[in-house]
Amino acid sequence: MLSPELKNRIIRLLKGGEILSSQVIQNLWSGYGSILRIELDHPQHTSLIVKHVKPPSVSNHPRGWNSDLSHQRKLKSYEVESNWYKNFSSQSPELARVPKLIVCEQGDDDFLIILEDMDASSYPKRLTSVNQQSLEACLKWLAHFHGKFLQHNTTGLWTSGCYWHLETRPQELQALDDIELKSAAQAIDQKLKNSPFQTIVHGDAKLANFCFNHDASEVSAVDFQYVGGGCGMKDLAYFVGSCLHEEDCETMENEILQFYFSELRKATKTYHHSIDVDALEQDWRNLYPYAWADFHRFLKGWSPGHWKINSYSERICREVIADLES
Repeated sequence: MLSPELKNRIIRLLKGGEILSSQVIQNLWSGYGSILRIELDHPQHTSLIVKHVKPPSVSNHPRGWNSDLSHQRKLKSYEVESNWYKNFSSQSPELARVPKLIVCEQGDDDFLIILEDMDASSYPKRLTSVNQQSLEACLKWLAHFHGKFLQHNTTGLWTSGCYWHLETRPQELQALDDIELKSAAQAIDQKLKNSPFQTIVHGDAKLANFCFNHDASEVSAVDFQYVGGGCGMKDLAYFVGSCLHEEDCETMENEILQFYFSELRKATKTYHHSIDVDALEQDWRNLYPYAWADFHRFLKGWSPGHWKINSYSERICREVIADLES
């Protein structure tokens, strides 16, 4: 529930109106606050999303990763998300829809981000599995997001986006008992960083962070805590792994890459006439398995028994390691 202080603060930021009701949509990871929907009597808004980040005095990570490093990473992630909405989100194209920022404010010990309610803007569906149409809607979103932000500055965002980025995950790397993958981790990371085609990546592009319209033909994405620079394949590999079973990841790989790169070509030609789309596609196709191996490295160190650890991922990792050694 909204405290009277927070309620007054929101009304002040919205320059008037009245909050009629509030509902917690979800609590943030490790007790760092909550996301609420508020219903309003306001001349411009009837419903808004409030992301209120108030870190706990004692962190309580569900998998035991409690450390000052983890705390500082989370704090920076909310600062980055605020910067994304303030300075970048309005540039995202219609085919890579994101919530409009209403207002945000950083207090002494919290962050407050007030956003367009995507449910009220005709994106009310959340999916736990995909069919062909909803899969392609997300792939199109990723392609147009990556295409729009190719070679874009990332000031105020993560220099390297994605929450599993190697430099922010030394504990998970230390815990990794796959010696070959552990030894190759730095080279895999460097290979992705060395791509001449850097873009802005969403950084947590899982199915749960997409809001769908009524027939699931269009999407909007939310949750930009780990947005930053990187190779677009990191988002693509992570997204595919978030919503397809092992067999589908393998059998649909070519189909998924074909569709994504077809949309990326359209986006790049629309937003960046000077970029060589053939070179872009060749470079990123070669890096798709590296992006897959990069996330697999994090996952095996973070949660060795995770359901996403499968033979397809293991095979890709061995092929990547062999490629690095050749």
